[in-house]
Amino acid sequence: MLNFPNQSRVFDPTRRAVHFWGHDSAMEWSFFVTEEALKRLQPNGPRDEEGLLLAFDRNRSAIYTAAMKAFRRERKGSYELGEIDF
Repeated sequence: MLNFPNQSRVFDPTRRAVHFWGHDSAMEWSFFVTEEALKRLQPNGPRDEEGLLLAFDRNRSAIYTAAMKAFRRERKGSYELGEIDF
């Protein structure tokens, strides 16, 4: 079962996404939630790195739910969650 014991997240300026990690037993999986998805979740929030990280923090539950759905659909090295996932 996928879980998120590590609350760490980091903004990746190259991908314009927030990177976070999920764990399934001993395996770690990378997830990215795009800037566009974060803007959809927090439409009036600032668009800088701090604002996007804050949008992530305020919407962790929805982001983790979307990550679990993506993980159940397909197993791959990393997952990108975009607007369509929310």
